[in-house]
Amino acid sequence: METASELAVRLTKLSREQFWNVYTEFDWPEELSADRYCMKPELISIYGTELWEQLDETQRKRLSLYEIGNFFSLTLQGERPLVAGLSDRLYSKKVTEEATEYLHHFIDEENKHMIMFGIFLQKYLGKVYPEKKIALDREYAKGEEELAFFCKVMVVEELGDYYNVKMMLDDEIEPIVKQVNWVHHRDESRHLGFGRRHLTELAEHWLPQWDDATKERFSAWLTAYTKSSWSDFYNPKMYDDAGLRDVTGMSGYQIRKMALAHPATAEHRAKASKKLLNIFVRLGLLQDRPEM
Repeated sequence: METASELAVRLTKLSREQFWNVYTEFDWPEELSADRYCMKPELISIYGTELWEQLDETQRKRLSLYEIGNFFSLTLQGERPLVAGLSDRLYSKKVTEEATEYLHHFIDEENKHMIMFGIFLQKYLGKVYPEKKIALDREYAKGEEELAFFCKVMVVEELGDYYNVKMMLDDEIEPIVKQVNWVHHRDESRHLGFGRRHLTELAEHWLPQWDDATKERFSAWLTAYTKSSWSDFYNPKMYDDAGLRDVTGMSGYQIRKMALAHPATAEHRAKASKKLLNIFVRLGLLQDRPEM
């Protein structure tokens, strides 16, 4: 099987061949069309609920703007610590010389993604939704912090790519949204390939050295982290910004609580998480696939 270092050599070549300029890649329209969805309806956080059925087409399309704004904000905010963490690993003993060279491209592409999402958000929403801070102040077993970092990378990128692929092929949504999703997926397909291989090697190296208690603690943390990441898709501020309080009489937090508990959204989370959770189970990071 190809090692992470060997894969990094191939990915470096591809990144050089597909190098792009974030400032010339897009022809940003002055404004978005009110007649188009900005997010594929099936991906909207309240799709399939009774509340979704109450909304008319105009209200659904308005909500889709803030849904894509929240999704792009989550992606941007998730990439900030990723870039910082990857930068810390440059020219260190944690990665090989071949992997270090690829990490330069990885970081460059993630930085361009943040610029790309930032331009969209400031131009069409006038803001970036803030991230939710999660404190992790505790002692780590050997290799645990490194495994946790690359698991967090996988959660952000695997869940995000599920949405990217669904939207980059959809001719019904805003063309600029479709293009942003396509560009992001084009780079992320390489990042995901490297991340899966590197995480596999980390798991194979460290898990045999952990006792059962450490493995159980890590599995519990990883389950909680993945569930917490999903909760960010149900942003109360997003619902308020879309005007749903005026339409439904429900606050953003009430809508969030309803949506998270609804069987239709649980089914969506399970489907979107399946590939990610299967990877974690296969590597022994989770004992079984938890409910999302």
